[in-house]
Amino acid sequence: MAVRTNGRSRIIIDAGVNPIYRKILKTYVINQDIDIVEADLKDISTDREKIISLLDDRAAALILQTPNYFGIADDYTDLFKICDEKGITKISVFYPMSLGILKTPGEMGADIAVADGQSLGLPLSFGGPYLGIMAASKGYVRKMPGRIVGETLDKNGKKCYVLTLQAREQHIRREKATSNICSNQALCALRAVVYLSLLGKDGFRKISLLNLEKASYLKEKLAGFVEIKPGVTYNEFTVKLKSDAGEFVKKMEKAGFYAGIPASIYYPDKKNCLIVAVTEKRTLNEIDKFADAFKSALSQVA
Repeated sequence: MAVRTNGRSRIIIDAGVNPIYRKILKTYVINQDIDIVEADLKDISTDREKIISLLDDRAAALILQTPNYFGIADDYTDLFKICDEKGITKISVFYPMSLGILKTPGEMGADIAVADGQSLGLPLSFGGPYLGIMAASKGYVRKMPGRIVGETLDKNGKKCYVLTLQAREQHIRREKATSNICSNQALCALRAVVYLSLLGKDGFRKISLLNLEKASYLKEKLAGFVEIKPGVTYNEFTVKLKSDAGEFVKKMEKAGFYAGIPASIYYPDKKNCLIVAVTEKRTLNEIDKFADAFKSALSQVA
């Protein structure tokens, strides 16, 4: 979408964006004349100076994620303003549940916002099927792949929905089409709609707060005996151990807990870093037991 809009071919992406997303992105553009440039992190946070140095007249888009892979929640309004000055498309990757309390991509000035919708009432399915979320400012709507549903009134004055933009481009535009992939996430989308309808606006904010509060509770408990990486976080945070995080996860598995993701799976230089997540589904009793097991496992690998 960005390349089609401004005619440039370089994409700047922060190294804090989910590594799986970055791999998929490279696969998608492998046969296109698009250059993917990854900006290194400053520890586990976005290196703003590095990002700014890459925002030149060759850049088509800047992709940032908040919270990022390490759980750091950031406000990218300043970087997006620089993009506006240089005609660079701003793409935000977000976590749906966080928007109950965090600044939204739109409020930051993003042109395109994307997310994984699994957290919206869908059970874990070992990789899928899930649904994707994509939003764009009005100027990008006709560049979006797929079909756009619009709201209108029928002849009786009742609210109804129609396929407003439904170009049969896969059949007639060949390589110029915005979409040549057909898939169906209707059932997943329906589950998400039901979930959000039952929650309502106040319920959504409450769930969002529970994620933050329960993660903060665990972070405080762990802070007494392990190093917590600094930074503003939502429901995920990174701890630094004194030994290999992968081995620590195995110790925790024996105690009946999955401790988190060893950062070294995708970031070899962060062998001792462990990414821990807490959602609204965890009870305080479970969190307390997790913290006790964490402390016990630390003593075994020290």
